Amino acid sequence: MISAEQSCWFIQKVVCWRAVASIAWSVLLLPPTTAVFTFFSKFSFLHPIQTISECISLMTSASAIFSLILLCGVIVMVGFLNLEYYTVIPTIACSKIALLAQLLHPRQLVNSLLHCIMGVIVAWCCGVTMGFRYESLGYPCPQSDGLPLMCLNEYQLILLLLGAFVGFSHSLLGVMHNFNYISFHTVQQYKYHRFKGALPLVARCSVTQALYSVRNFVVLYFFLGHVPRAWICQTLNLQLNSSAHRLDSISGLLDFTLLYHLWISATFFLFLWYITLLLFRIFVTEVHSFPVQSSFTDDTPQCLPTVLAEKQPMILKFLALQDLALLSQHSLARRCEVFSLSQPGGHAHNWNAISKECLSLLADLTQRLQAYHDTIATNGRTKSLSSGSERKSSSETSGPDEWASPRPSLQLRTPASVFRRSLVGEPLTAPFTPDLVSPFASPALRRLATVVDPGSPWYGTVQSPHIMRRGPKLWSTSTDSQVSGSPPPSPASIPSAKVEPAKPSFLAQFLQNRKDQVKNFLSKRVLVTYLFNKLPEASSQALFADSQAHIWALEGLSYLVQASFSEDHFGVVQTTLPSILSSMLLLQEAVDRHFKLPHASSKPSRSTSSMEESTYKTLRFALRATLKTAIYRITTTFGDHLKAVQISAEHRKRLQQFLEYKE
Repeated sequence: MISAEQSCWFIQKVVCWRAVASIAWSVLLLPPTTAVFTFFSKFSFLHPIQTISECISLMTSASAIFSLILLCGVIVMVGFLNLEYYTVIPTIACSKIALLAQLLHPRQLVNSLLHCIMGVIVAWCCGVTMGFRYESLGYPCPQSDGLPLMCLNEYQLILLLLGAFVGFSHSLLGVMHNFNYISFHTVQQYKYHRFKGALPLVARCSVTQALYSVRNFVVLYFFLGHVPRAWICQTLNLQLNSSAHRLDSISGLLDFTLLYHLWISATFFLFLWYITLLLFRIFVTEVHSFPVQSSFTDDTPQCLPTVLAEKQPMILKFLALQDLALLSQHSLARRCEVFSLSQPGGHAHNWNAISKECLSLLADLTQRLQAYHDTIATNGRTKSLSSGSERKSSSETSGPDEWASPRPSLQLRTPASVFRRSLVGEPLTAPFTPDLVSPFASPALRRLATVVDPGSPWYGTVQSPHIMRRGPKLWSTSTDSQVSGSPPPSPASIPSAKVEPAKPSFLAQFLQNRKDQVKNFLSKRVLVTYLFNKLPEASSQALFADSQAHIWALEGLSYLVQASFSEDHFGVVQTTLPSILSSMLLLQEAVDRHFKLPHASSKPSRSTSSMEESTYKTLRFALRATLKTAIYRITTTFGDHLKAVQISAEHRKRLQQFLEYKE
């Protein structure tokens, strides 16, 4: 096994340098962006020449240079947060209370606080750049006795508060819309073309979100503006100028020049953050080519078969699968390395490692989908894991099992908000079904779902035909005969012993009754139901949150199998072809069953946030299309030769549908 220090080589040598490159380009774009902001903040239709001259003199002043230094520090901080919080598997909340828990997580609270501080810094830099009435927080104002005092400049105060508000709202939107999610583009483009194509989108999103932010901030300041104003005056020992208009009034907030400057400043904030985020996404998701094999032992951890087996970091695994999908389509020389045999020995180590990892991914997704569907099929009743694990379909009995079985160490898992699996006998909780472990679950439903003790006299009997189906009656408690496969003894040979259940104490029964009453009371409240009800659409999205890896695995396997028809001179692919076909057909069966469920086939609505990476919402549709295309790619290439492949009768019948183009 490779140590954790060796597996972090990619983060240190590739990802960190890519993040540094994205931050450097953001810093280089800062002066022209600041110049555009300065021009729009001082633009005048009546004096255009004077506006240009003022902008040039302002950009060369000492205050502007100091502001640029502060803005560079803000961009570096934003880039560091992007590197710290990015993920290739989005975190999808399956209920409102789960989303609220994400927003109130201590790590997210620290992120929001940092965004507020950065917003205040950028707002101060904007105030210094615009000048006029936004330069300082205090100014000397004469009083009736003639003594000069320092009064509060509410214009700069409202600008600083706007910066904190925009930073805080941006961090919250980042959690709700998964701004930290890094998606991979299907069409490969150069970094410059990707940036040029996304630049108008970034500008439009910044302008639009700035309008909403200013609107919400103005309403909030109208009702609560006196609170920060009084606190700032008391803290900094400033006075309020009685002759100046209060900005938390209708007349003060209807100053269109003030609103324009607030909107321009908010647009500048968001544009800086979005540009840094866009460049980070472009650089991090750039294609990385891994060597298929190496002659040196020290380079083995960097080879594609070894990297595919890595569990962490996930960005390394995703880029390796992306490289596998690309080499299987476009690189003849690297495909020959995959099909090559080791010398000496003549073993197909490269193909065995790559195909085993891809099949492990497909088997893991198939197992998740089957567990998901079985849990939903219980209609709210629990199901022990032992019965689900012992039950196998007839199609799983054919072909080598070691190729299709998922490895226990696999880390590509559905987020924990979809369903939880315990290790010993606890039920699965899935979306679309009542949450039995929820504190607001109905006691009647929990009684129906309770697994009866095998030693109980009620075990194996039916209390009512309308409650549950009749289960098989177990006449023997011996597990040795069941494991060995011998027939169980007759009922007459073993007398049934009645086990008296332990009667709970009065105090325990009293506390349980009070607990049930509280749960019943809370479950009838509309707000509690709204927070704890699961979102079926989000649950289906969370189940396929990591499906981009499975899409690349399907593409890589299918293209390699297709190329092996003419390029595999040693026949290394044909030895695992039955396992590949069985895994794909099993996965297709599980996907088809999933799309028959409610809300699974409904396409999500278009996102209102332009900077949101919403590709995870349609991953299940992309996976279904890729899976069917992969099977057709193999059947079209091999044709009737597939009739000689050793697979089960059920899979052979389904494969015939693909050979006849009826799927």
